[in-house]
Amino acid sequence: MTSRCFKGDVRTMKHEILTLVGKNCITPGDGQKVYDLVHPELLALNEVELDFAGVEIFASPFFNFAIGQLLRDIKPETLNRLLKFSNLNTVGKQILKLVIENSKRYYSDPDFRSRVDQVISEQANTQ
Repeated sequence: MTSRCFKGDVRTMKHEILTLVGKNCITPGDGQKVYDLVHPELLALNEVELDFAGVEIFASPFFNFAIGQLLRDIKPETLNRLLKFSNLNTVGKQILKLVIENSKRYYSDPDFRSRVDQVISEQANTQ
């Protein structure tokens, strides 16, 4: 479910992740659904709240696609200001923090990005 709230001139979009994805936030595909919803809102400088009430299981592939790739074209300071998380359990918070740290480095450090891409390519070729 998605809802809109207005605080002065600021529009906040609230997305209920349980309704959108279910109680397991694991797959890249589910993360991409979230990304596709929030990315245009954040680019328009609208606040977005992701409500994780009822979500039980989290994995980094979900957060890599839902949140990590936002840092490709949104500055970390802007993302921190506009994107809010509610009802995220301790495990979810830990995974999200790690994904954000890794994504910041990936998108800001070309040498690191090149090394990561090379490892991923090598892994894909061996399978």
